[in-house]
Amino acid sequence: MGHTMKATAALVYEVFKIRIGFAIMLSALAGYAVTPGVQLDAWQLAGLALAVLGSSAAAGAFNHYIERDLDACMRRTRKRPFVTGRLEADGRWLMGIALLLAVSVALAGWVGGGMAALYVFLGAITYGVVYTVWLKRRTAWNIVVGGLAGSFAVLGGAAAADPAPGAVPWVLAVVLFLWTPPHFWSLATALREDYAQAGVPMLPVVVGDGPAAWIILGHTVALVAASLVPLALGFGWIYGSLALIGGGLFIQRSIALVKSPDRAHAMANFHASLVQLTLVLAGAMIEGPGLA
Repeated sequence: MGHTMKATAALVYEVFKIRIGFAIMLSALAGYAVTPGVQLDAWQLAGLALAVLGSSAAAGAFNHYIERDLDACMRRTRKRPFVTGRLEADGRWLMGIALLLAVSVALAGWVGGGMAALYVFLGAITYGVVYTVWLKRRTAWNIVVGGLAGSFAVLGGAAAADPAPGAVPWVLAVVLFLWTPPHFWSLATALREDYAQAGVPMLPVVVGDGPAAWIILGHTVALVAASLVPLALGFGWIYGSLALIGGGLFIQRSIALVKSPDRAHAMANFHASLVQLTLVLAGAMIEGPGLA
């Protein structure tokens, strides 16, 4: 029984992309934290977090459902449940995904208001439809536009405190937008052969690993610069220190990738991007007025 529950939990974690969902959820909480305005009760804040996690999970499952043909072509993804047949890709899944999204958006509206619900919905649609269906197979710009999914999460959290968020949450939304491409392009560099085999025009496939590494470095520098803007808007040394440590690491690893654009350095840069984002979001939540 325990083994079955563990296997089911692992399946749910994979299909609904819960790891990504938690990152999106933290982005929304950071957006709320940096926005002066309505103070949500603990249950409302938990509801907002659950709504964002649920909407992200719906988008993640839809991504698995739609991309099962691509996933079958790639070593990294060919054991995903819809590929192996552990889950049957039929209409019931699409109905379930739509229901999960509808409930999540309704929950966001109940605890955070109409604008919060709108941003949560837009985040899921950006990842599930704009990125997955419209752009991923067509253009190397796919993940650039896909980065808006994280931005909408930040704005969704911010809108729960103030339907018209001020400068800091918008800056944080820009940070998420700028973070996604170098994060994902680093992974795509490590997995370039996989994407090339599947015919997906990720940047390293289109321009090569060397030129992609330079573009990644440029994006990373712009990202780190944007992440320091809150210091000019009243944020203090805790946020600044965390942003500098994370940003410094990310730039250092991006420079190393330019010098040696291979799989090992690409994965090191990918992991550095996760550290950078975690430190920036942590700093925002520590210093922001919303969770103080």
